[in-house]
Amino acid sequence: MEQLLAQFLEHLRYERNVSEHTLRNYAIDLAQFLEHLAPADPRTGERRVLDARDIDHITIREWMSELHSEQKKKSSIARKLAALRTFFQFLMREGVVEANPAKLVSTPRLEKKLPTHLSVEDAVRFIETPDVTTDLGKRDRAILEMLYGTGVRVSELVKLDMKDVDFRGRMIRVKGKRRKERIVPFGEPALHSLMRYLTEVRPAFLNNAPLAERDTLAVFLNYQGTRITTRSVGRMVDKYIKICAGIHNDISPHALRHSFATHLLDSGADLRDIQELLGHARLSTTQIYTHVSMEKLIEVYDRAHPKA
Repeated sequence: MEQLLAQFLEHLRYERNVSEHTLRNYAIDLAQFLEHLAPADPRTGERRVLDARDIDHITIREWMSELHSEQKKKSSIARKLAALRTFFQFLMREGVVEANPAKLVSTPRLEKKLPTHLSVEDAVRFIETPDVTTDLGKRDRAILEMLYGTGVRVSELVKLDMKDVDFRGRMIRVKGKRRKERIVPFGEPALHSLMRYLTEVRPAFLNNAPLAERDTLAVFLNYQGTRITTRSVGRMVDKYIKICAGIHNDISPHALRHSFATHLLDSGADLRDIQELLGHARLSTTQIYTHVSMEKLIEVYDRAHPKA
């Protein structure tokens, strides 16, 4: 069974080109399922040999029930079930099993949670929070401007290399999920902040690192001259939330992506164009922003119409 899991992960990495984040989640979820079926001996670390053909939908349903009793989130349980379905689909393709038992298990009903986003005024105020008289403030302003100005994921932003930026055309080339590339434009404010960071700050950050450790390719660097991480961007956003009065505390870097999409839709942008900019594989993923705009429309109606 462990060998099949290893083959499956190789299939995900090299044939389906899933992201490292997705690959890690699959590995964790399937390892937990394996531990549930055959716990490792605490002394030797060995586990009894499992045959994938012996696993049926009842076995999987029992694990789902156990996760529910442990008060795991429904979204987490649904993700683990999806991982099992994909795994057994792979085993069917390889001729290991004849049917996919995970397909007989119902997915937990998830609450439809609308994405958190900022109003236009709050987004502008939040982006302008960093103190641009400091080096870190100039860098952070450039990061926030680019996140809101392009709608890219944080993981996509931190992977940006200098060669991926077209300054004259004001566009960036990003590599999204499944390593799919797309071109995204950005505006003058983002360009201005980016150029100020690149000319006034980035060279100094590079000089802070030993020559062998400098990341000369990366656009956004930390103070030590190496590529900034998604975790660092998250901490940076948390810091400015506390400084910027009136912004609710559940804002994350991803909220700027949601704000980007919502504000485009509110201004009349076509849903398919927004899908392309966000890098969504399915239009149904992008359609959640129509619900956000509809909520705003209903609020305006309730406040303004005499018979509301």
